[in-house]
Amino acid sequence: MTSSDLGLAFADIVEAASGVILPIWRTGVTVDVKSDQSPVTEADRKGEALILARLKEQFGDIPVIAEEDASVGGVPLSIARRFLLVDPLDGTKAFVRGEAHFTVNIGLIEDGVPVAGAVAAPATGETWFTTAGGARKRMLGETEGQPVHVRKPAGGKVLALTSHTLKDEQYAKLQAEYGITDRQPMDSSLKLCIIAEGGADIYPRHGTTMEWDIAAGHAVLAAAGGSLTTTDGKRFAYGKADEGFKNGWFVARGG
Repeated sequence: MTSSDLGLAFADIVEAASGVILPIWRTGVTVDVKSDQSPVTEADRKGEALILARLKEQFGDIPVIAEEDASVGGVPLSIARRFLLVDPLDGTKAFVRGEAHFTVNIGLIEDGVPVAGAVAAPATGETWFTTAGGARKRMLGETEGQPVHVRKPAGGKVLALTSHTLKDEQYAKLQAEYGITDRQPMDSSLKLCIIAEGGADIYPRHGTTMEWDIAAGHAVLAAAGGSLTTTDGKRFAYGKADEGFKNGWFVARGG
């Protein structure tokens, strides 16, 4: 099986993790605070434990960097050319608020490039994943799903997906820089998947993220014909061990 064909296997795993996470949603779950002041819940930990166990069974020869494991033990000082990035619950704040914009993510990196991935949205039963023939989306219970593809902006309108925490003055700057005509606030890597399926045009991120936050969504977006680059249009690289796997600013685009 080639790397580009692994998205379907990852889709099965993120959906299995969704089955662990979803029963905890909207139950008044206890929220702990990590050393970086970000929230973590039982759902994050249980989802990651399942994912790591499944990845070890199926892909035991590929190193894995997972968010909650990294928050406890730290990130490695170096990494192989081929490795997996896992975020078991991206959008924990939305999860805690009882909102549906949270995702489960697995991405495969080769030579700094996300070549395969899967993103599940447990609250809606949607899963986006890569295949050798492009990106696909399926609903819970389906096997193959349907192809998805980015759209081209129409009539001069550019819909941006942005973080809920984006301030008005920050949005005004993004609006001027990218020609944005409308925006929709949304949490998590779901933004990348919505662009991949043609539901929006751009996601400019002028702020901090980690590699595991976006790797899977980046893989899906690229497979759907979109792009994710640095703000000056250069290739966005992964495996930044010397920087603690932190990301710089980026912009994700559709057609």
